[in-house]
Amino acid sequence: MEETVMIHIDATQKNDRIDKVISTKNEEWSRSQVQQWIKDGQILVNGEKTKPNYKCSLGDNITVIIPEPEALDVVPEDMQLDIYFEDSDVIVVNKPRGMVVHPAVGHASGTLVNGLMFHCKDLSGINGVLRPGIVHRIDKDTSGLLMVAKNDFAHEKLVNQLVAKSVTRKYEAIVHGVISHDVGTVDAPIGRDKKERQSMTVTDDNSRHAVTHFRVLERYKDFTHVECQLETGRTHQIRVHMKYIGYPIAGDPKYGPKKTLDIDGQALHAGVLGFEHPRTGEYLEFQAPIPADFEHLLKVLKNR
Repeated sequence: MEETVMIHIDATQKNDRIDKVISTKNEEWSRSQVQQWIKDGQILVNGEKTKPNYKCSLGDNITVIIPEPEALDVVPEDMQLDIYFEDSDVIVVNKPRGMVVHPAVGHASGTLVNGLMFHCKDLSGINGVLRPGIVHRIDKDTSGLLMVAKNDFAHEKLVNQLVAKSVTRKYEAIVHGVISHDVGTVDAPIGRDKKERQSMTVTDDNSRHAVTHFRVLERYKDFTHVECQLETGRTHQIRVHMKYIGYPIAGDPKYGPKKTLDIDGQALHAGVLGFEHPRTGEYLEFQAPIPADFEHLLKVLKNR
């Protein structure tokens, strides 16, 4: 069944290209997918068909008609994966910013799952054919470490650790504003935003308990470099929580300000991942350095 999404253009989106505006509404919609929908007449501006390079005007009403999903065959793809650990039960991989974790509408190929299926061919089936082996996700425009289960035994053991909050997950981020205190905790429930259904927000309505701990690594003029540690793992949790306390993540197209640092996607990196091996019980911890563009931003901020 087709789904229809309505978007009203406000002052912050005036003069932006329509494909950019729509693709930021849902992280699983790529700009190329949006452009194809426009060509297919699936996207209307004030009831009329449009072009991919149309620049939005204040007050425009955009209708996005999402076609019924087609059955996807996950095709293994030969790609370079940054693997930090692998045995017969688990893979730990460092995902680059811009890569989607698993196939979905608009992302049938080029995902981490496509690469994993070519690499090892044996992944757990608990999450179905589109998400084999995926125990937890990180957003498309967030880089960093993920653990992947190669069989159902390992998958169940790893999920149980997530539920028990015994997995170590630490992120580095650059946020807008200068945080005056060195450490803090955000304990605020997260649920779907009623006005923007593709976004999450802090709310008491139909929400789930969410806790993020943070500490300041370094302060700059107008920005702060922080480490965030997840106690829970809700959708967009760090991004929503940092926006909620007034320090949105730099480069975040969904939750951050338009005027931000020059980075393609949010300056958020899942740098530390620790867990007990599902079969041996040994505690394993891995650390991936921040990507080059993130490191470049820190140098720019230091030199301001």
